[in-house]
Amino acid sequence: MARRRKSKKKEAEQIKPMRILSFGAGAIGTYVGGSLALHKHRVVFLEKPAVAEDLRQRGLRLENEEEIQQIPAPEIAGSIEEALEAGPFDLAIFALKSFDTQKGLESMAHHIEAIPPVLCLQNGVDNEAALARILGPKRVIPGTVTSAVGRKKAGDIVLERKRGMGIGAEHPLAPDLVDALNNADLNARLYRHALDMKWSKMLTNLLANASSAILNMTPTEIFEHPKLHRLEIRQLREALQVMNALHLHPVDLPGTPIRALTFSVRNLPAKLSRTLLKNAVGSGRGGKMPSFHIDLHNGRGKSEVNYLNGAVVRHGERAGVKTPVNRMLNETLLKLTQGDLPLMAFDHNPEGLMALLEE
Repeated sequence: MARRRKSKKKEAEQIKPMRILSFGAGAIGTYVGGSLALHKHRVVFLEKPAVAEDLRQRGLRLENEEEIQQIPAPEIAGSIEEALEAGPFDLAIFALKSFDTQKGLESMAHHIEAIPPVLCLQNGVDNEAALARILGPKRVIPGTVTSAVGRKKAGDIVLERKRGMGIGAEHPLAPDLVDALNNADLNARLYRHALDMKWSKMLTNLLANASSAILNMTPTEIFEHPKLHRLEIRQLREALQVMNALHLHPVDLPGTPIRALTFSVRNLPAKLSRTLLKNAVGSGRGGKMPSFHIDLHNGRGKSEVNYLNGAVVRHGERAGVKTPVNRMLNETLLKLTQGDLPLMAFDHNPEGLMALLEE
């Protein structure tokens, strides 16, 4: 369960400025790192050389409904060696796509001693463990972001719906980090049990994500189709069964009532749960298509599905829980991503997708 800070939000003058290295200037890295930079923290963004030069020229841009905030002349490094020259750092922000985790780890491998504690804001439940194998568990801070953040291009992001962040409470830096994040208006909250937090966030990432990409349908279309709605319910119930086998518990996240979601999945009649899930997905993603759909149809050749649905399958195997729906969604989307199936093989074809469960 979440642990709220007993003290009130610290005044700005009480917050000690931090030196922060952000791996990338993607949507989350720019949102979190840029917000901290606007509140007197020194943030160095690590990007590819060509992207780094572009960002140096045009700066970083954070937009929400109320204002556009520009960070002119941000500190941008085109290599990890260049970035570390600006150190030492108090914290690193690691918000790469999960399929880029290995590349990020390889960049750290020759600089282990210079890498500060890493705040991992990635989707999925296994990235912290991967980081810990390289850095050691005492230098990894689990985190989540529930705010909906859109990316126009590198360093240019839009806050579509503000919710907040979750931070694992076990690391000694966590309380001061939460104070800094809250002072930057990021609505952060401490969680005693980081895996409860990470798995709870993953439940929201599963909703109408793989099915939307495979079928080329919007989440609204997914939940308006009775059979697809039942498929979504089955996928979430499998994930909840795995959580139960692992002795993990759904917890509410900032602006995201996970326990109400799980109650509806487990207990409500189909008609009512369909409406609630459709509304939850529509508001949760700020009106844009799910991430799996964006990655697949942009031709990236990569997908995070193996770190979400695939994680449910792998942990289910270890715990003795069967996960046929998550397995089917994971394997099908991977085949589409890798070109083993034509991109539009299941385009608006729910019956064809459902038939895979009967094979």
